[in-house]
Amino acid sequence: MNLKSVFLSGIAALALAGCGDNAHLSREAGYGPHPTLPAPQKTLLSYIHIAPAKPWEESGGPTAAPGLTLTAFARGLDHPRWLYVLPNGDVLVAETNAPPKPDDSKGIEGFVKKQVMKLAGAGPKSPNRILLLRDTNGDGRADIRTIFLTNLSSPFGMALVGDTLYVADTDAVLRFPYKTGETQISDNGQKVVDLPAGTINHHWTKNVVASADGSKLYVSVGSNSNVGENGLAVEQNRAAIWEVDPATGSHRIFASGLRNPNGMAWGPDGALWAAVNERDDLGGDLVPDYITSVKDGAFYGWPFSYYGQHVDDRVKEQKPDMVAKAIPPDYAMGSHTASLGLTFAEGAQLGPQYASGAFVGQHGSWNRKPFNGYRVAFVPFKGGKPAGLPRDVLTGFVGEDGNAYGRPVGVIIDKTGGLLVADDVGNAIWRLSK
Repeated sequence: MNLKSVFLSGIAALALAGCGDNAHLSREAGYGPHPTLPAPQKTLLSYIHIAPAKPWEESGGPTAAPGLTLTAFARGLDHPRWLYVLPNGDVLVAETNAPPKPDDSKGIEGFVKKQVMKLAGAGPKSPNRILLLRDTNGDGRADIRTIFLTNLSSPFGMALVGDTLYVADTDAVLRFPYKTGETQISDNGQKVVDLPAGTINHHWTKNVVASADGSKLYVSVGSNSNVGENGLAVEQNRAAIWEVDPATGSHRIFASGLRNPNGMAWGPDGALWAAVNERDDLGGDLVPDYITSVKDGAFYGWPFSYYGQHVDDRVKEQKPDMVAKAIPPDYAMGSHTASLGLTFAEGAQLGPQYASGAFVGQHGSWNRKPFNGYRVAFVPFKGGKPAGLPRDVLTGFVGEDGNAYGRPVGVIIDKTGGLLVADDVGNAIWRLSK
C-alpha cells in the first residue's frame, strides 16, 4: 500500500471512528457564560473534517461586517500568525509555524493527523522570523516591508517595554534592544527564561504580554497533549500562564489548568484575559473554547475536568482534589473554534457597536461537522464583563466548495484605530476600518 492509500484509509478510519463528533446543538448553544454542555460522545479515534487550504484569488479576500471596510494591509507573506503594533505605528508580524517535534502524535493516528494539518495549511517549514510593516501614507496598506528579526525558533508573542523588545520563541523568552523607527534588529538577543519545549511540544505557540509598569511578563504555555495521554510528567509547568521577572528570569505559575492559552490582553478593568483552546474527542459540541479573565493562583481544570468541575474520566490519573479547585471560565466561544487571537477595543475607531468589547480570532475547526470558527468575532462588554452573543466581524474564509482560503489568527488594533487580522493560510494581513 502506497503512502497516499495509507493516508486515505487512515482518514476514512478516523472519520468513521469519530462519527459522534457531528454537532447536534446550535452554534449559539456553545456561546456565553453558561454554554450547554451535553453528555460526552467518546470516540476511539479522532474525527476528521477539514477545510483544505487553498490560496485566495489575487483580488480575493474575506467578508467584512456591514459598515466596515476591508483592506489588504499586506499580502504575499509566509504564514503570518501573530501581530504587535509598536508605539510609532509600525506593525510586527511573526511569520512562524511549528518546530520539529518528532515524538508528537506517533502511530497511524498521529501520521494521519500530521497529514491533515498539512492539508489545513499547517505543514510548511517555519520561516522563523519577524517582519516589520509600515504604512507611510495612511492608506491602510503597508508600503514598507523589512525583515526585522531572524534566526528565531518558531516565534510567536512580542511585547515592548521601554527600549526592550521581548519575543517568545517556542523554547525561550528573548530580549532585544529596540530604537524607535528602526526597521531591523541585528543584535543576537539575550535569553530571559527557558520555556518548556522538547520533542513532543504539542502546543508550541508561546505568547508574552507585559504588565502596565513593565516589571512582569506573562507567558502562555500550552499543554503537551490533548488530555494528558502522554503522561502527566511531560505536562510539568505546562497548560499554564507564567509570571516572569524579566530582570532575573525568575518565574512562578500565575494560573494553571488552561489547556492551550494563546491570545492574552489586558481587559477594561485591568485584569489579564486569555483565549483558551479546550480539549477534543468528546463530540462536536464539547468542549467549548473560551475567553476568560485569569485569576492569580486559579486552576481551570485541565486535564482532570472542564468548565469547572465536569470530570473527564479519560485521564488515567484522576485527582478529585484538583477537580474540587477548578473554576469555570467567563465566556464560551463555541466548540472546536480554535479561538486564538484576542484584543480589546480600546483605541478602535470602528463605530459605536464596537466601542466596548473583545475581538477574537477563530482559526477554525478540523474535527467538527459542520465547520465552526473561521471568523473574527466581537464579544460586547459591559461593566468589564462579556454581555451578549458574539457578533461576526470578518467571515467568508471558507468557500462554498468547502476549501479554506484563509484562517484568522492574531488580531490587534493599529495606531489609527483599524483592526488588523493575521491570516496564516491566506498569507495576508487584513485591515478593517470604518
